[in-house]
Amino acid sequence: MSIWNTTTVLALLTLAALVLNLPFGYLRVKTKKFSVMWFLYIHLPIPFIFVLRTMAGFGYKFIPVLVVGAVLGQFIGGRLNTSVKAS
Repeated sequence: MSIWNTTTVLALLTLAALVLNLPFGYLRVKTKKFSVMWFLYIHLPIPFIFVLRTMAGFGYKFIPVLVVGAVLGQFIGGRLNTSVKAS
């Protein structure tokens, strides 16, 4: 049995999606909502997450888990930006 079972790899991919979205969430929070840059900050990490998911051999049924990681990364990154400015 391999040490890299499905759960471990999925957890690492979700963590990677979260970390990848941190800087984009940080930048997104100070841009005008629904502007071009706001849209780009949300969508630019998606191709990288797609490549990681494909390289790991995961199908479409794992996308919701990775979306949770990406959304959390956007949220936490945005909170980091607002907390730095508030101090």
